[in-house]
Amino acid sequence: MRYFIKQAPRCGTLKSLAVGGTLLCCALAASAMDLLQAYTAAQINDATILAARATAVGERERLPQARAQLLPSLSASLSRNSNHLESTSPNFLGVEQTTNNSYPSNNRTLTLRQPLFRKQLAAQYRLAGAQVEDAEAVLSGEEQNLAVRVSTAYFEAMLTHDQLALVLAQQKAYTEQLDAARKTYAAGSGTRTDVDEAQARLDMNKALEIETRQNVDYTLQQLQTLVNQPIDKLATLNLARLELREPQPDNLQHWIALAEQNNPQLQSLKARVEVARQETEKARSGHYPTLDAIAQYTDSDSENVTNIKQRYVNKVLGMQLNVPLFAGGYVNSQVRQTLAGLDRAEQILEAGRRDLGLRVTKEFRGMTENIPKIKALEQALLSADQMVLSSQKSFQAGSRTLLDISDAEQQRMVVQRDLAQSRYMYLISKIGLLALVSGADEAAIVALNRALEP
Repeated sequence: MRYFIKQAPRCGTLKSLAVGGTLLCCALAASAMDLLQAYTAAQINDATILAARATAVGERERLPQARAQLLPSLSASLSRNSNHLESTSPNFLGVEQTTNNSYPSNNRTLTLRQPLFRKQLAAQYRLAGAQVEDAEAVLSGEEQNLAVRVSTAYFEAMLTHDQLALVLAQQKAYTEQLDAARKTYAAGSGTRTDVDEAQARLDMNKALEIETRQNVDYTLQQLQTLVNQPIDKLATLNLARLELREPQPDNLQHWIALAEQNNPQLQSLKARVEVARQETEKARSGHYPTLDAIAQYTDSDSENVTNIKQRYVNKVLGMQLNVPLFAGGYVNSQVRQTLAGLDRAEQILEAGRRDLGLRVTKEFRGMTENIPKIKALEQALLSADQMVLSSQKSFQAGSRTLLDISDAEQQRMVVQRDLAQSRYMYLISKIGLLALVSGADEAAIVALNRALEP
């Protein structure tokens, strides 16, 4: 008999595995989550989209439930009773006499019913179909909205990170200016006003840093709520990959018509109009008769006191017609109520169509108007950089003060902030416009993600 002894790994091997696992965890923690990864995680973890999917699953069951009402129904009943009968009656002498009798009774019934004409059930089936269409449209709208919510949260988080970087860069410049002001003042060539001004601007910048960090935490928390996982880093905007293109085609009316044809929210409102219409048909069906085909088999024993110990087998095949004659005005009231609901649904649909046109116009202009604005701000940034450089050279020559340099750097920061905001607003408007025409899918997210880099 042989024994095989498995040797334990050496200490060095264990250390290598531990170090490798630590490095892997650190790499995952340090890696930046891009937009596509955030969108994929939100599809799995976002509570709103998960609730919409569950709602759609439940609403889809309305159709088989309504269909089942049109199909044959088969029912069976079985009963077994123990009967105790006490009867008192006069005998032939006129004297009342009481007798007790106990006997069992049984009944077995099998019933098959097939609706032949039920206008209410037909309307209910069409109503269920419209309700399922509404649920599918709502789900599609939530999927489009998810792409917008994730993109908006992601780009807002990126914007606050960029703003924090600008504030910290400005803080560094203010610190250097304060040191320079103190040195020039100590040398006798500066003034106390320059020192106080530089100190005041640095203090205001530190207060702005606190506010900006709060915005960073808040926007990051918004994104973490969607993806339901911690986020350490975000990707950055690669300006070389950022393509500023106008909507294709560059025609507002084309996009409005496309949205009216494909927008999920508008499709949902149209389905609700159909739901209201079928509710009216369902209410009107209360005036119509119903016709069913019935087949029944009954097997009974001792079914009453006069038939003790007798068995009956009854087979029935026939038609059952029910004709409503008068319901006190209930059906007419239902019809009037559903007609009011139909009018309400049609007006909501019209309001939704008008609002959709406004939203398409807003997102369309958000793209087309931000493109020239971005280009103008890029040129303004070049001018602001040149202004800072000129102010620094003029200060060295003695014709400018530190306050002039601070003003130039403040103006450059404003331009940088507005430029970053315009770029992100362009991207948000782009995905928003696609969502309105039901085009905010994974391919659209992949296209936006190309402008980012780890």
